[in-house]
Amino acid sequence: MDEGALAEDPAGELQRILRYWGGNLKHYALRPGDGSEIYDSAYREVGRWSVEDQAR
Repeated sequence: MDEGALAEDPAGELQRILRYWGGNLKHYALRPGDGSEIYDSAYREVGRWSVEDQAR
C-alpha cells in the first residue's frame, strides 16, 4: 500500500478493489483451489485471493 492508488487513497482504492471482486465472484465456484490475482486501478497486481481446504 505504499505506491500508486493505494498510497494516494488507501480506503478508496481498497473499496474499489473489493467492489470489483465482490461482483466478479459469481464467476467462481468458490471451491478449494479457486482464486485469482487482485489488481489496482492501474492494473498492477496488489495481491491474490484463494479458497483453501479446511485443515482437519
